[in-house]
Amino acid sequence: MIDNKAFYKLSYGLYIVSSVSEDKLNAQIANTVFQITSDPATVAVSINKKNLTYEYIQKSKLIGVSALSLETPMDQIGRFGFKSGRDINKFEGISYKLGETGVPIVLDNAVSYFELQVEKEIDVLTHTIFICKVVNAELIKDVDAMTYKYYQDIKRGKILKPAVSYDENKVESINATSDMPQYICSVCGYIYDPAVGDPDSGILPGTLFENIPDNWTCPICGVTKDNFEKMA
Repeated sequence: MIDNKAFYKLSYGLYIVSSVSEDKLNAQIANTVFQITSDPATVAVSINKKNLTYEYIQKSKLIGVSALSLETPMDQIGRFGFKSGRDINKFEGISYKLGETGVPIVLDNAVSYFELQVEKEIDVLTHTIFICKVVNAELIKDVDAMTYKYYQDIKRGKILKPAVSYDENKVESINATSDMPQYICSVCGYIYDPAVGDPDSGILPGTLFENIPDNWTCPICGVTKDNFEKMA
């Protein structure tokens, strides 16, 4: 018997993994990036074979990794984690630079970054583990990086991030109570909790789901309200 909850206790980070193919750039969210050796500096990155970033890595053998800060907004995670580079330009409006190898490095909300050169590949069914030499690395901000657990807690409404900005007249908020129904996104699993609201999108704590404007979208994957289901 395999208890999937056991895996929740394994430690993960949350990263934007990027690559390049000729003049095309792409990136995605990944949580499996880890150091293997310190001398020489070697890092492993696991990527799903279905992803466009995987195709770019296969062609260029180059990888960029940006470790994300705790302040990273959900819409940035949603852009790189729940949207495909086949459909949108993920780098539009994003601060980034091309590294020494030409691989794109996402700078928005990054605490550090790495440029990697693929040295070896290990096939693990649905994924490939890329064993990489570290070509370049830089600490951008000496603050805590986001862990996968922290991200999951935000997504599930367990942690309230401070509001970036909001319009007090935009939605009707009320005093939150524990019996207010929560709604879950059928696409990514994000839970809207009225007690928490969605301050990054201007939805104040205490806002019932039915009072959210119809043009509001899931802060993680970007789908509309009609993709949410009431939780029992």
